[in-house]
Amino acid sequence: MGDTAVPVLSTSDLARTLEFWRTLGYAVTHEQHKPYVYGALRAHDCEIHYYGAPAGENERQAQETAGCLIMVDDVAGRHREFTAALRKRYGKVPAKGSTRITRFRPGQTRFSAVDPDGNWITYIQLGEPEDAAEYGGAAELSGLAKVLDNARILRDFKVDDKAAERALEAGLHRHGAEASRIELARAYAALVELAVALENPAKAAARRADLAALQLTETELSELAAEVGAADDLADWLDPGAQ
Repeated sequence: MGDTAVPVLSTSDLARTLEFWRTLGYAVTHEQHKPYVYGALRAHDCEIHYYGAPAGENERQAQETAGCLIMVDDVAGRHREFTAALRKRYGKVPAKGSTRITRFRPGQTRFSAVDPDGNWITYIQLGEPEDAAEYGGAAELSGLAKVLDNARILRDFKVDDKAAERALEAGLHRHGAEASRIELARAYAALVELAVALENPAKAAARRADLAALQLTETELSELAAEVGAADDLADWLDPGAQ
């Protein structure tokens, strides 16, 4: 057997942290509060450990400095499991705040669960291409196609919806006149999804109108079905009444 690395993250409230991971199907294998705080969890033959945060360490520090990567066989399936468990526990999927899970769309290879202290645990599909998260897009891309790829990196890997939206809006202004109908449709569809994520219904409606104005053919709509439907899929995922 090869080496095994075990992430050790900080927590300001061990009981709260362990409860979060129990919700996601992890078993607590160790819990102690004296003479010092330490806890351990296990699921799918993978362990995560926690120690008591030093005095003065806060959630923002954890968000900026702590996290780990976990490689999994079926990242989409794991996201479905976590979504169901969190919805059952909280009545909705926590997509904002210190305790949350990032969304997952077709074609993605990773997502993150953020624990109550702001530590990021990122689940990655085994076999993810080495250049999947490379910022800047493929070298052969140009114009709006390159902007779309940059925005994908910002949205799916950097988890920065606002930056992705800014990149697309700037890209449309700069390259929209020479872009193809398909590229324009992809940009508008991505902006609708981002507007839903950023809770801006007015902007979502405006971008839906831009998309409709393209009057895509049935063939084009079929080609872009996943991208055009991503905003509705996201709205369903965020809906507290969804099952």
